[in-house]
Amino acid sequence: MTSNNAYDILQERGFIAQVTDEAAVRKMLAGRAITFYVGFDGTADSMHAGHLVPVMAMMHLQRAGHRPIGLVGGGTTMVGDPSGKTEMRQMLMEETIEANAQKIHAQLNHYLHFDEGRAIPENNAHWLLDLKYIPFLREIGRHFSVNRMLAAEAYKVRYERGLSFIEFNYQLLQAYDFLELYRRYGCTMQMGGDDQWSNLLAGVDLIRRVEGATVEAMTYHLLTTASGAKMGKTAAGAVWLDPHKLAPYDYYQYWINCDDRDVEKLLKIFTFLPLDEIKRLAALEGAELREAKRVLAFEATKITHGESEAHAAEEAARAAFAQGGDMSAMPTTTLDFARLERGLGVLEIFSEVGLTQSRGEARRMVQQGGLYVNDQRIDEVEAVLTPANLTPAGILLRAGKKKYHRLVVEE
Repeated sequence: MTSNNAYDILQERGFIAQVTDEAAVRKMLAGRAITFYVGFDGTADSMHAGHLVPVMAMMHLQRAGHRPIGLVGGGTTMVGDPSGKTEMRQMLMEETIEANAQKIHAQLNHYLHFDEGRAIPENNAHWLLDLKYIPFLREIGRHFSVNRMLAAEAYKVRYERGLSFIEFNYQLLQAYDFLELYRRYGCTMQMGGDDQWSNLLAGVDLIRRVEGATVEAMTYHLLTTASGAKMGKTAAGAVWLDPHKLAPYDYYQYWINCDDRDVEKLLKIFTFLPLDEIKRLAALEGAELREAKRVLAFEATKITHGESEAHAAEEAARAAFAQGGDMSAMPTTTLDFARLERGLGVLEIFSEVGLTQSRGEARRMVQQGGLYVNDQRIDEVEAVLTPANLTPAGILLRAGKKKYHRLVVEE
C-alpha cells in the first residue's frame, strides 16, 4: 500500500538518490507544510524532458500540501555551473538569459501554478546581480574551504582539465541562494540532481553557520535510458517541452518508442498513475507491452501539453500505423503544388522537413532501405515526388520505422 508521506512517495517511485538526514526529512514532509526549492538555470529558452524529473518531484510534494519555489538562475547562469561539464559553458548575453528565464518561468507555471498562488516564482538575478564583491566575500566567502570545494566531484573533474575562476564561484552563489530563500520565505529544503550534491550541502552548511538553523537537501537520480542515453536527449537533439520547438506528436512519439526495459521506471517518474496500475502495465510482455507504452506516452503528453493534445497525438499515431484515426496532429509541412509538378527530390524534402539531418543522411538511408513515401520504400536516390504521390490525406513520409511527417499541398 502506498504511503501518504511525501518522502515515501518519492522513494517508492524512484526519485531519491541522496538526502542529508532521511529521518528528519521524512518527519519534515509528514508534518506542517514546508517551503522547498529547485533551481533551473536559463541556458536555453525551454526546458526538456530531463527537467521533468525535478518538476514531477515538485508536483508530488505540492500535492501533499508543501509549497515549491521555482527558482530561475538569471544570476547564476551568467557564471555557469561546472557540474557535469568537461568544458566551460558558453557565456550568454544578459538579455538572452533574462528572456530565457521568463520562458522557463512560464513553463514552470504550467506545472506548478504560480498564477494561482500555489507556488512561488523567483529569479536569483534579483539578489545576485547587485551583490558587492568585497562585502560578499567577507560575509559568505569566509565560510568556504577551498580544499573542501576542490574535493567535490563537480570541481575535481574540471580541475584536471582547467577550471576558470568564474566557475569556481558557482558553489558560493548557489549556497547563497538557499540562504536568501531561507531568509525570504522560510525555505527549509533544496532539491536538485545528484550531480548537485556538493552544491546543496554547501547551502545547508552555510545556513547552519550564518543562521544557526538546520535545513535539509535531497537529490534525485540523473536518469539514463537502458541504452545509456541521458534522459531527455535523442540523436536528433533535446526533447523540448515547448510545443513550438517539438510538436506534441513528436513528444508523444518519444515516450511510446522508449526501450522495453525502461517502461516501468518511466511510468513511475513521469506519470501520476497508481503504483498498482504501473505494476500491472509493466508486467505485460511481447506485443501487449505496446499498451503500457501507449499509456506512458498519453499520460506524459497530457501532463505537458494537455489532454486534447494527447488525444490528438494518439489519433495521429494510430493513423500513421494504418489503424484509422486523425492525422491532423502529425507534424505537417505545406507545399506549393508547383514544386510537386516540377518534381521534388526525395533527398531534398526529407532533409527539408527534418526527417534526416542532411541530404547525405537521406541518401544513406535510401541505400539502406530506410525511407518511405506513403509506406512504399524508396529504392532510388534520384526518386522524385510528383502529383501522382498525392493521397486524400496528403503525402506521408517516413524515415526508419518510427519517424513520420505529412506533406499537404496547396495550389
